[in-house]
Amino acid sequence: MMTVEEFIHVVFDEVDRRSIQIPKTSAEEDEQSISLEKLDISAEKQSVDSQKQPIEILQQSELPKEWRIPRDLSVENIIGQIKESVSTRSSISNFFRHTTFVSQIDPKSIDEALKDEKWVEAMHEELNQFERNEVWFLVPKTAEMNIIGSKWVFRNKLDEDGVITRNKARLVAKGYNQEEGIDYGETFALVARLEVVRLLLAFSCMSGFKLFQMDVKSAFLNGYINEEVYVDQPSGFEDHQHPNHVFKLKKALYGLKQAPKQWYERLSNFLLSHGYEWGMVC
Repeated sequence: MMTVEEFIHVVFDEVDRRSIQIPKTSAEEDEQSISLEKLDISAEKQSVDSQKQPIEILQQSELPKEWRIPRDLSVENIIGQIKESVSTRSSISNFFRHTTFVSQIDPKSIDEALKDEKWVEAMHEELNQFERNEVWFLVPKTAEMNIIGSKWVFRNKLDEDGVITRNKARLVAKGYNQEEGIDYGETFALVARLEVVRLLLAFSCMSGFKLFQMDVKSAFLNGYINEEVYVDQPSGFEDHQHPNHVFKLKKALYGLKQAPKQWYERLSNFLLSHGYEWGMVC
Protein backbone atom coordinates (compact mmCIF):
# COMPACT_ATOMS: atom_id res chain seq x y z
CA MET A 1 0.00 0.00 0.00
CA MET A 2 1.36 3.45 -1.15
CA THR A 3 0.64 6.69 0.73
CA VAL A 4 1.00 10.15 -0.97
CA GLU A 5 1.34 13.23 1.16
CA GLU A 6 0.96 16.81 -0.21
CA PHE A 7 2.33 19.90 1.50
CA ILE A 8 1.29 23.51 0.85
CA HIS A 9 3.62 26.24 2.02
CA VAL A 10 1.65 29.39 2.81
CA VAL A 11 3.24 32.68 4.01
CA PHE A 12 0.95 35.26 5.59
CA ASP A 13 2.32 38.78 5.02
CA GLU A 14 0.58 41.31 7.24
CA VAL A 15 2.35 44.34 5.72
CA ASP A 16 0.04 46.78 3.74
CA ARG A 17 1.53 47.03 0.27
CA ARG A 18 -0.37 50.29 -0.42
CA SER A 19 1.75 52.03 2.16
CA ILE A 20 4.90 50.91 0.46
CA GLN A 21 6.21 53.61 -1.88
CA ILE A 22 7.60 52.13 -5.03
CA PRO A 23 10.23 54.38 -6.58
CA LYS A 24 9.10 55.87 -9.90
CA THR A 25 11.13 56.51 -12.92
CA SER A 26 11.63 60.02 -14.35
CA ALA A 27 9.31 59.30 -17.28
CA GLU A 28 6.49 58.27 -14.98
CA GLU A 29 6.98 61.42 -12.85
CA ASP A 30 6.82 63.70 -15.94
CA GLU A 31 3.68 61.96 -17.14
CA GLN A 32 2.03 62.39 -13.75
CA SER A 33 2.91 66.11 -13.59
CA ILE A 34 1.47 66.68 -17.09
CA SER A 35 -1.76 64.94 -16.15
CA LEU A 36 -2.06 67.08 -13.02
CA GLU A 37 -1.54 70.27 -15.07
CA LYS A 38 -4.28 69.17 -17.47
CA LEU A 39 -6.63 68.62 -14.58
CA ASP A 40 -5.88 72.10 -13.20
CA ILE A 41 -6.41 73.74 -16.60
CA SER A 42 -9.71 71.92 -17.17
CA ALA A 43 -10.91 72.94 -13.69
CA GLU A 44 -10.03 76.60 -14.36
CA LYS A 45 -11.79 76.48 -17.76
CA GLN A 46 -14.92 75.04 -16.20
CA SER A 47 -14.96 77.82 -13.59
CA VAL A 48 -14.48 80.53 -16.26
CA ASP A 49 -17.23 78.99 -18.44
CA SER A 50 -19.55 78.87 -15.45
CA GLN A 51 -18.91 82.57 -14.84
CA LYS A 52 -19.37 83.54 -18.52
CA GLN A 53 -22.51 81.46 -19.02
CA PRO A 54 -24.90 83.82 -17.10
CA ILE A 55 -23.45 86.80 -19.02
CA GLU A 56 -24.00 85.07 -22.39
CA ILE A 57 -27.54 84.07 -21.39
CA LEU A 58 -28.23 87.66 -20.34
CA GLN A 59 -26.85 89.02 -23.64
CA GLN A 60 -28.90 86.56 -25.69
CA SER A 61 -32.06 87.41 -23.78
CA GLU A 62 -31.68 91.05 -24.82
CA LEU A 63 -31.33 90.17 -28.52
CA PRO A 64 -34.29 89.94 -30.91
CA LYS A 65 -35.68 86.48 -31.53
CA GLU A 66 -34.26 86.30 -35.05
CA TRP A 67 -30.74 87.12 -33.75
CA ARG A 68 -30.54 84.37 -31.06
CA ILE A 69 -27.17 82.65 -31.36
CA PRO A 70 -25.88 79.29 -30.11
CA ARG A 71 -23.55 79.23 -27.14
CA ASP A 72 -20.46 78.33 -29.14
CA LEU A 73 -20.81 81.37 -31.46
CA SER A 74 -19.25 84.69 -30.44
CA VAL A 75 -21.19 87.95 -30.78
CA GLU A 76 -18.10 89.62 -32.26
CA ASN A 77 -18.50 87.48 -35.39
CA ILE A 78 -21.88 89.03 -36.27
CA ILE A 79 -21.67 91.61 -39.05
CA GLY A 80 -23.97 94.62 -38.75
CA GLN A 81 -26.14 96.05 -36.01
CA ILE A 82 -27.41 93.35 -33.66
CA LYS A 83 -30.50 95.25 -32.50
CA GLU A 84 -31.74 95.85 -36.06
CA SER A 85 -34.15 93.42 -37.70
CA VAL A 86 -33.14 90.89 -40.31
CA SER A 87 -32.60 92.40 -43.78
CA THR A 88 -34.09 90.26 -46.52
CA ARG A 89 -33.31 90.46 -50.22
CA SER A 90 -36.60 92.15 -51.00
CA SER A 91 -36.09 94.87 -48.38
CA ILE A 92 -32.54 95.54 -49.56
CA SER A 93 -33.61 95.74 -53.21
CA ASN A 94 -36.47 98.05 -52.23
CA PHE A 95 -33.99 100.30 -50.42
CA PHE A 96 -31.60 100.61 -53.37
CA ARG A 97 -34.52 101.05 -55.78
CA HIS A 98 -35.45 104.37 -54.14
CA THR A 99 -32.13 105.71 -52.86
CA THR A 100 -30.97 106.38 -56.41
CA PHE A 101 -33.92 108.62 -57.30
CA VAL A 102 -34.71 110.40 -54.01
CA SER A 103 -32.74 112.52 -51.59
CA GLN A 104 -31.89 111.14 -48.17
CA ILE A 105 -31.62 114.52 -46.41
CA ASP A 106 -34.41 116.32 -44.55
CA PRO A 107 -33.94 120.03 -45.31
CA LYS A 108 -34.86 122.52 -42.62
CA SER A 109 -34.79 125.63 -44.81
CA ILE A 110 -35.24 126.67 -48.42
CA ASP A 111 -31.52 127.41 -48.76
CA GLU A 112 -30.64 123.85 -47.78
CA ALA A 113 -33.23 122.40 -50.16
CA LEU A 114 -32.00 124.45 -53.12
CA LYS A 115 -28.57 122.82 -52.79
CA ASP A 116 -30.04 119.37 -53.44
CA GLU A 117 -31.06 118.45 -56.98
CA LYS A 118 -33.81 116.03 -55.91
CA TRP A 119 -35.52 118.60 -53.69
CA VAL A 120 -35.39 121.16 -56.50
CA GLU A 121 -37.21 118.64 -58.71
CA ALA A 122 -39.81 118.14 -55.96
CA MET A 123 -40.42 121.89 -55.77
CA HIS A 124 -40.76 122.10 -59.55
CA GLU A 125 -43.32 119.29 -59.42
CA GLU A 126 -45.37 121.26 -56.88
CA LEU A 127 -45.27 124.42 -58.99
CA ASN A 128 -46.30 122.41 -62.07
CA GLN A 129 -49.42 121.38 -60.15
CA PHE A 130 -50.20 125.07 -59.71
CA GLU A 131 -49.84 125.66 -63.43
CA ARG A 132 -52.03 122.70 -64.43
CA ASN A 133 -54.80 123.64 -62.00
CA GLU A 134 -54.54 127.37 -62.87
CA VAL A 135 -54.30 128.30 -59.22
CA TRP A 136 -52.93 131.83 -59.59
CA PHE A 137 -51.66 134.55 -61.92
CA LEU A 138 -49.27 137.46 -61.54
CA VAL A 139 -50.58 141.00 -60.92
CA PRO A 140 -48.77 144.23 -60.10
CA LYS A 141 -48.40 144.91 -56.40
CA THR A 142 -50.28 147.90 -54.92
CA ALA A 143 -50.35 149.47 -51.50
CA GLU A 144 -54.02 148.54 -50.90
CA MET A 145 -53.37 144.81 -51.14
CA ASN A 146 -53.16 142.62 -48.06
CA ILE A 147 -50.27 140.35 -49.07
CA ILE A 148 -50.11 136.93 -47.46
CA GLY A 149 -46.74 135.25 -47.22
CA SER A 150 -45.91 131.74 -48.35
CA LYS A 151 -43.37 129.14 -47.30
CA TRP A 152 -42.08 125.75 -48.35
CA VAL A 153 -42.73 122.63 -46.27
CA PHE A 154 -40.47 119.64 -46.90
CA ARG A 155 -41.27 116.07 -45.95
CA ASN A 156 -39.87 112.64 -46.80
CA LYS A 157 -42.47 109.96 -47.58
CA LEU A 158 -41.64 106.54 -46.07
CA ASP A 159 -42.89 103.04 -46.81
CA GLU A 160 -43.71 100.31 -44.28
CA ASP A 161 -39.99 99.45 -43.96
CA GLY A 162 -39.01 103.04 -43.18
CA VAL A 163 -37.34 103.56 -46.57
CA ILE A 164 -37.65 107.00 -48.17
CA THR A 165 -39.70 106.60 -51.34
CA ARG A 166 -40.51 110.19 -52.23
CA ASN A 167 -39.45 113.77 -51.52
CA LYS A 168 -42.57 115.89 -51.06
CA ALA A 169 -42.30 119.68 -51.24
CA ARG A 170 -45.47 121.69 -50.59
CA LEU A 171 -45.98 125.42 -50.90
CA VAL A 172 -48.38 126.65 -48.22
CA ALA A 173 -49.80 130.07 -47.44
CA LYS A 174 -49.29 131.73 -44.07
CA GLY A 175 -52.97 131.68 -43.19
CA TYR A 176 -52.40 133.22 -39.76
CA ASN A 177 -51.96 136.57 -41.52
CA GLN A 178 -55.47 136.47 -42.99
CA GLU A 179 -58.09 138.91 -41.73
CA GLU A 180 -61.64 137.68 -41.24
CA GLY A 181 -64.16 139.42 -43.46
CA ILE A 182 -61.45 140.54 -45.90
CA ASP A 183 -59.43 137.48 -46.82
CA TYR A 184 -61.99 134.83 -45.85
CA GLY A 185 -65.58 134.37 -44.73
CA GLU A 186 -66.83 130.98 -43.55
CA THR A 187 -64.36 128.21 -42.79
CA PHE A 188 -66.83 125.43 -41.93
CA ALA A 189 -66.33 122.05 -43.62
CA LEU A 190 -67.96 118.70 -42.90
CA VAL A 191 -65.71 115.90 -41.71
CA ALA A 192 -66.64 112.20 -41.69
CA ARG A 193 -66.95 110.79 -38.18
CA LEU A 194 -65.17 107.58 -37.30
CA GLU A 195 -68.47 105.95 -36.33
CA VAL A 196 -69.82 106.54 -39.85
CA VAL A 197 -66.76 104.92 -41.40
CA ARG A 198 -67.16 101.88 -39.16
CA LEU A 199 -70.86 101.67 -39.99
CA LEU A 200 -70.07 101.81 -43.71
CA LEU A 201 -67.50 99.03 -43.44
CA ALA A 202 -69.85 96.82 -41.40
CA PHE A 203 -72.79 97.36 -43.78
CA SER A 204 -70.67 96.66 -46.85
CA CYS A 205 -69.36 93.47 -45.24
CA MET A 206 -72.87 92.24 -44.44
CA SER A 207 -74.21 93.10 -47.89
CA GLY A 208 -71.18 91.84 -49.83
CA PHE A 209 -70.40 95.25 -51.33
CA LYS A 210 -67.03 96.03 -52.84
CA LEU A 211 -65.49 99.27 -51.58
CA PHE A 212 -63.08 101.46 -53.53
CA GLN A 213 -60.79 104.13 -52.12
CA MET A 214 -59.43 107.10 -54.02
CA ASP A 215 -57.03 109.91 -53.27
CA VAL A 216 -57.13 113.31 -54.94
CA LYS A 217 -53.67 114.69 -55.54
CA SER A 218 -53.32 118.27 -54.23
CA ALA A 219 -57.02 118.29 -53.37
CA PHE A 220 -57.18 121.82 -51.96
CA LEU A 221 -55.86 123.26 -55.22
CA ASN A 222 -59.19 122.37 -56.86
CA GLY A 223 -61.43 124.55 -54.68
CA TYR A 224 -62.45 127.97 -56.03
CA ILE A 225 -62.32 130.95 -53.67
CA ASN A 226 -64.65 133.93 -53.74
CA GLU A 227 -62.44 136.45 -51.92
CA GLU A 228 -59.50 138.39 -53.32
CA VAL A 229 -56.39 136.81 -51.88
CA TYR A 230 -52.83 137.79 -52.79
CA VAL A 231 -49.69 135.85 -51.89
CA ASP A 232 -45.99 136.52 -52.32
CA GLN A 233 -43.94 134.76 -54.95
CA PRO A 234 -42.45 131.51 -53.63
CA SER A 235 -38.94 131.74 -52.23
CA GLY A 236 -36.28 130.60 -54.65
CA PHE A 237 -38.63 130.78 -57.66
CA GLU A 238 -39.25 134.51 -58.08
CA ASP A 239 -40.00 135.92 -61.52
CA HIS A 240 -36.94 138.01 -62.39
CA GLN A 241 -38.87 139.89 -65.07
CA HIS A 242 -41.57 140.92 -62.57
CA PRO A 243 -39.91 141.02 -59.14
CA ASN A 244 -42.50 143.46 -57.73
CA HIS A 245 -45.53 141.40 -58.75
CA VAL A 246 -47.61 139.14 -56.51
CA PHE A 247 -49.89 136.22 -57.21
CA LYS A 248 -53.66 136.58 -57.12
CA LEU A 249 -55.36 133.31 -56.25
CA LYS A 250 -58.15 131.83 -58.33
CA LYS A 251 -58.29 128.63 -56.28
CA ALA A 252 -57.54 127.74 -52.71
CA LEU A 253 -54.03 127.18 -51.43
CA TYR A 254 -52.86 124.94 -48.62
CA GLY A 255 -52.70 126.94 -45.43
CA LEU A 256 -55.66 129.22 -46.19
CA LYS A 257 -58.46 129.16 -43.63
CA GLN A 258 -61.16 128.69 -46.27
CA ALA A 259 -59.31 125.94 -48.19
CA PRO A 260 -61.13 122.92 -46.62
CA LYS A 261 -64.56 124.51 -47.11
CA GLN A 262 -63.91 125.39 -50.75
CA TRP A 263 -62.66 121.90 -51.57
CA TYR A 264 -65.67 120.25 -49.90
CA GLU A 265 -68.04 122.54 -51.77
CA ARG A 266 -66.40 121.70 -55.11
CA LEU A 267 -66.50 117.95 -54.41
CA SER A 268 -70.10 117.88 -53.17
CA ASN A 269 -71.34 119.87 -56.16
CA PHE A 270 -69.61 117.45 -58.51
CA LEU A 271 -71.12 114.37 -56.84
CA LEU A 272 -74.64 115.86 -56.74
CA SER A 273 -74.45 116.74 -60.42
CA HIS A 274 -73.69 113.09 -61.25
CA GLY A 275 -76.75 111.58 -59.58
CA TYR A 276 -75.58 111.17 -55.99
CA GLU A 277 -77.92 112.19 -53.15
CA TRP A 278 -77.45 113.46 -49.64
CA GLY A 279 -77.66 110.73 -47.02
CA MET A 280 -78.40 110.83 -43.31
CA VAL A 281 -77.21 108.61 -40.48
CA CYS A 282 -79.75 108.36 -37.65
